[in-house]
Amino acid sequence: MIVQQYVKNIGFLSFGHWTPSPHSGTRSASDVLLQSIDLAVAAEELGADGAYFRVHHYARQLSSPFPLLAAIGAKTSKIEIGTGVIDMRYENPFYMTEDAGSADLISGGRLQLGISRGSPEQVIDGWRYFGYAPAEGQSDADMARNHTEVFLELLKGEGFARPNPRPMFPNPPGLLRLEPHSEGLRDRIWWGAGSDATARWAAKLGMNLMSSTLKDHESNEPFHVQQAKQIRTFREAWKEAGHEREPRTSVSRSIFALVNDTDRAYFGSDRDTNDQIGVIDSTKSIFGRSYAAEPDVLAKELAEDEAIAEADTLLLTVPNQLGVDYNAHVIESILTQVAPELGWR
Repeated sequence: MIVQQYVKNIGFLSFGHWTPSPHSGTRSASDVLLQSIDLAVAAEELGADGAYFRVHHYARQLSSPFPLLAAIGAKTSKIEIGTGVIDMRYENPFYMTEDAGSADLISGGRLQLGISRGSPEQVIDGWRYFGYAPAEGQSDADMARNHTEVFLELLKGEGFARPNPRPMFPNPPGLLRLEPHSEGLRDRIWWGAGSDATARWAAKLGMNLMSSTLKDHESNEPFHVQQAKQIRTFREAWKEAGHEREPRTSVSRSIFALVNDTDRAYFGSDRDTNDQIGVIDSTKSIFGRSYAAEPDVLAKELAEDEAIAEADTLLLTVPNQLGVDYNAHVIESILTQVAPELGWR
């Protein structure tokens, strides 16, 4: 048996696509929201560790995460519930603190919020329509990091607002904080880092690290090697910052075990086994490969992925438009036929 460095937390990551096409299992926003809840329930029953969701604006995908996270929290009891990621250019840190606190309390403290600068958008400068603009001399990335720093400070639960001397309802003594406050949520914030520099920044601020299937192309090495180095860079910066707790790190992968004819029909041909190089927002980026093979072959291939070995959490990107039953099968195949061979279960 091949044993990796870490026993894995294994969850799924859904982009929440929907389209009115008759070939789609999610033909409306209602479909994808309700099926997201059902898939989280099914994943928990299968023994998966996390249910995570992408957040995109102006697209036929999931957008406002907190109603969905709260609904999942109310219908599950063990599984971690999170995002990967919320675009902080669009967020009011004060409203977000209240929404996150409420959803976390409903779930009993199971929220794992991935946040970041965000990805390329459907529209030009979409955050401007939400009422936000960078300060003079700053970029939209600077604005996202500013929003993040305010959000992290508010999550501490310390009072900052001067109370009305004649309030409608009695106040506790001292300055007031935002309510509801969820103790411990501050330690369950993750930053989606696209570069080694932002990984170091996240470590300095005490956020966990979330690394996707793409990153800035910062060397001529394969994607998984660059990503593994990013994780090690993050851990070194975390240690230098002197944080007391141990950080968490996650990577995302498209992984499909080919165990029946349906799997082979969907993913058994035209396998993309090579990294891809491209340009995103004028930055040279590298995209990691997908995995699709028979379980024994898959285990051998995954054992050679250095970034998966470095991370404590693996998020399986799922084809949500294929429906709840098929996606539950995809998750179950990894949990039962691949993970044990790698020492992940």
